[in-house]
Amino acid sequence: MKPDFTIDPDSLPALAAFTRVAQLGGFTAAAAALGVSPSAISQTVRHLEDRLGVRLLQRTTRRVGLTEAGAALLARVAPALAEIHAATDDVRQQRDVPVGTLRLTSSHSAVVIALRPILTDFMRAYPSICVDLVTDDRFIDLIAEGFDAGLRLGEALQQDMVAIPVTGPLRMVVAASPDYLATHGTPETPQDLHRHACLQYRFGPMGSMYRWEFSRAGGRPFMVDTRPALIANDKTMLHQAALAGLGLVYEFPHHIAGALASGALVTVLDAWTPPFSGFYLYYPSRALMPPKLRVFVDFIKARELPQSPL
Repeated sequence: MKPDFTIDPDSLPALAAFTRVAQLGGFTAAAAALGVSPSAISQTVRHLEDRLGVRLLQRTTRRVGLTEAGAALLARVAPALAEIHAATDDVRQQRDVPVGTLRLTSSHSAVVIALRPILTDFMRAYPSICVDLVTDDRFIDLIAEGFDAGLRLGEALQQDMVAIPVTGPLRMVVAASPDYLATHGTPETPQDLHRHACLQYRFGPMGSMYRWEFSRAGGRPFMVDTRPALIANDKTMLHQAALAGLGLVYEFPHHIAGALASGALVTVLDAWTPPFSGFYLYYPSRALMPPKLRVFVDFIKARELPQSPL
């Protein structure tokens, strides 16, 4: 009794060889199409018949024809092989054509400062690419969570990542309303913040608070433990509290540019907040980069880097 026939690594080439012989009507033509010898393709088909336990082809000295079993098999296998060919051809085309979904992860600040000015023009230039953007201030593992690339500050990048700058150097500011400063005084050094109400940002609902970092005259950066008057993971809430005179906020000037321009908020400790490395696009590897990511990287490289407003 013949063993049950199962699909294994040898089955698809054999089925493809049989299909080509049946479609072209002979071993010589099929062998030429597949780039093998007629004897090799004949042996492959004979081995397939032995495994199936049924004859698929009628062979004569003048022609090769299908048996009833061969015709039934061809009717089922040929469409399946055509679908496999179409699927692999679609994948091959993606080497050169920028299509598909580009999955990006970005912090909230990176969206406002770095990505928002880019995204509209990129989507207009590449309408066949769907951008799937997830905004999250957590540190993201690109590979584990299925992202093509991410945008983060240079100091927060994962190791072994390719990184390209999306912005120039940036800086943070400490800002408060004139009414708050008139009532509580102006801090002269970061250590003075222990005496002031500080509006503190939290990463996510259960995350850590954002540490306020300072340095001066090329010295080493240091953190300051502030006295929180308000802790929130909603920056708009913190901005509104600062405008209401409830305390000092530590922020990218982009987020409060309107209030700074109007004088509703003013900065303090400017000498203690020097520029630092800005936002970067990062991704796992340059090898076999999909076209959708390659054109996004090239698009960013071709743009002039935006600068901090202060």
